[in-house]
Amino acid sequence: MICIVGNLPVLQVGRYQVTGYSTQWIRRAIEQAAVDAQQDGFAFTEDVYEGVIHYLEHKCSLRLLKLEDLYKRLAHMLRRIGYGSIANALVPIAPPITISLERAARDAGDGFELAFFKELQDELHLLKSTGADEVYFSHVEECIHVLKKTDTWNDSCKELEADILDWLAKVGTQPKRQGYRIRANLKQLV
Repeated sequence: MICIVGNLPVLQVGRYQVTGYSTQWIRRAIEQAAVDAQQDGFAFTEDVYEGVIHYLEHKCSLRLLKLEDLYKRLAHMLRRIGYGSIANALVPIAPPITISLERAARDAGDGFELAFFKELQDELHLLKSTGADEVYFSHVEECIHVLKKTDTWNDSCKELEADILDWLAKVGTQPKRQGYRIRANLKQLV
């Protein structure tokens, strides 16, 4: 994908590239940094947020922007306007990321459910370390077909789907099935 002025660049979050994202997570990061810096009433949250969005939409010449580079620029902006304490408290938050469970199942190998859960656990911890706190899992049924080595949906497939949701709940992601995908929150990931 190319970056056209007026559009947001593709974000690199860990090994994932995110497009078509909303920007509310940037505002949340600024607000949280202000709270952590004991400046709850930071009056310029909206101005800083709008400045970042303007930069992303109109000034950023990069087609691909690493999340950590975006936060370096944000911290620099906060320091330049005299809010170094907020800049120092800034912790990266990533936009929601969609990952394919089918890819995780193929990486683990056909029929290797234990390897799949280990692969998934490693992936979730890696995503959390890059600032991701919301993940959407796509290709749920395709994943189950790979793991069960079947093209037909059956009771065994339903059981594995329930096992995946149970496992996600046990590791603290509060999974919710939303149509063809699963939404998970990584804030309390164990």
